Amino acid sequence: MFRIFWCCEHGFNARGLTVFLVVILTLAGPGQAQQIRDSVKVGYMDAAPLTYQAENGRAEGVFIELTRRVAEEAGFDLEFEYLPVTRAYFYLRTGGIDVWPGLTDVPALEGEVLETFVSPMPIQLSAFGMEQQQPVSHFNDLRDKTLILISGYTYGGLAERLEQTAGIAVTEAPNHRAAVAMLSRGRGDYLLDYQEPVKAVLEEFPVQGVREYPVRIRNTAWIFSLANPRSSQLRDAFDDAYLRLAERGEVPEPRTFSKGFQLPGLADLL
Repeated sequence: MFRIFWCCEHGFNARGLTVFLVVILTLAGPGQAQQIRDSVKVGYMDAAPLTYQAENGRAEGVFIELTRRVAEEAGFDLEFEYLPVTRAYFYLRTGGIDVWPGLTDVPALEGEVLETFVSPMPIQLSAFGMEQQQPVSHFNDLRDKTLILISGYTYGGLAERLEQTAGIAVTEAPNHRAAVAMLSRGRGDYLLDYQEPVKAVLEEFPVQGVREYPVRIRNTAWIFSLANPRSSQLRDAFDDAYLRLAERGEVPEPRTFSKGFQLPGLADLL
């Protein structure tokens, strides 16, 4: 109070006093003024139940909620943007987004991104076929067949290789639901897609007689754009935050990166 009256005696008018009080309250700490936190822009795509856009426009999914928990622990606010696959890759290369909760080892992003050292969960790529189709136990079982792929998905470089493989025909579906519908109508012999999105579709729209055959296990991670000069700092902050949460038992233990299961004969293609 002495300092305020001293200022008034030296010519502070009412407006100056108001500004002075605002400054004092701002500097007083979190009790009087909310601290401004750093914001990170997250791109995500349609891969329910891992990542998807709810009807109200909110980002949802298992991987989205995990991203929120890690970001909160690291002290970041998040801004989500729902994107098609190809645009998400473009934004990662150009800095339109800071991070993608997605998959490691995407050839289209090689040299353009940093991946976290922690992998929260595996994701299985499978071949889905109707019961009248023969089981898939070797890559050669896919030869002389028509495969349904999701448009824009690279499958870790597998899509391009399949398109170049003699004896394999490729047709595309715009999304997971359409892909399952195409399979059930005989528009392809097998659907190549990730396990969790297909399961989610089949739970909502049951199709009798669909069989699943594992093709490949891939690693999830947080993928940071190198176009952001703080990419290394952000990646380290996410890694450290995840490890702290795992020590407290609040998130799954970080996985060891590995190639995991691969369909016999697939390695020759990759």
